[in-house]
Amino acid sequence: MTTSRRRMTLLLPLLLLAAPAFADETGFLKSLEGSWTGSGMVKTNAQAKPLNVTCSFDSRADGTALSMKGNCRGLLVISRSIGADLQTSGARYSGVYIGPQGGRSSLNGARRGNTINLAVHWAKPVNGDRNADMMIQKIGNNGMRLTTVDRDPTSGQKVTTSEINLQRKTGA
Repeated sequence: MTTSRRRMTLLLPLLLLAAPAFADETGFLKSLEGSWTGSGMVKTNAQAKPLNVTCSFDSRADGTALSMKGNCRGLLVISRSIGADLQTSGARYSGVYIGPQGGRSSLNGARRGNTINLAVHWAKPVNGDRNADMMIQKIGNNGMRLTTVDRDPTSGQKVTTSEINLQRKTGA
């Protein structure tokens, strides 16, 4: 057997093992595609009182990429656009979160079950540092929860700073 054939024989099983992971992420991202509406709460910082919001999002999946664009409203007059663009490479996720002030924050993480767990590196300090956690959780066939958890700089405790529960729009 030639050296190149031997290498191919060794590489082929590895490539076959990697293919299902790619297919799983593509299918999972496709399951998050659609138009979504819902409500939840947002805190402007770890110690702030929660602000009730209503939100709408459109998400598009294209192979190993997911783009989410949305708008959240609170107090009838405050409206903010937010979004995220994610890309998968194998089982890893990376991308950018665009916050209400337009800052671009980096996202890195992986999926576990029906949840994409992401480490956020904010564009500028929030709650005393630039780090937080974000989760995008698929709930059943037509639900999604977006959660951000940050550290309270005073107590050191982790605090949920946003939780938005969305339902897929049907018949849209």
